[in-house]
Amino acid sequence: MTQTIASKSNTSDRELSITRVLNAPRSLVWKVFTEPEHIKNWWGPDGFNITIDKMEVRDKGHWNLVMHGPDGTDYRNEIVYEEIVKPEKLVFKHVTAPKHRTTIILEAKHQKTILHFNMIFDTVEIKEQTVKTFKADVGLQQTISKLESYLETAISDFEF
Repeated sequence: MTQTIASKSNTSDRELSITRVLNAPRSLVWKVFTEPEHIKNWWGPDGFNITIDKMEVRDKGHWNLVMHGPDGTDYRNEIVYEEIVKPEKLVFKHVTAPKHRTTIILEAKHQKTILHFNMIFDTVEIKEQTVKTFKADVGLQQTISKLESYLETAISDFEF
């Protein structure tokens, strides 16, 4: 029995993904994903805020942050950027547990942006445990909703 290449590369059982049309131009969405003074205002699930220690948006650059949970728990996150294609693509590896790779594609569509946000966990078990323990699926939805709100309320303040 031969295994096809497609089945070897299928990662759907390890993925969390969301696609959303954002009511903002791609240049602005890129800015709020790549500048600490913006991302700190919306990154993370409801009730969370973050402290950024370092954010080097470049190949092999590091993004170190602490997510502060509503219950007072701090979650240290270390991320290494693997691919940066301004203003359309960010790929980074979450090197602290739970380990995963995130790809963010920003597709320009008139004055809007189609966001494709995809997380691939190292194993099915890590994904399932992350969803069960941290509700990462709900957290991803909430994070993108916070991004949308941030873009809506602050869009007039931006120069892009």
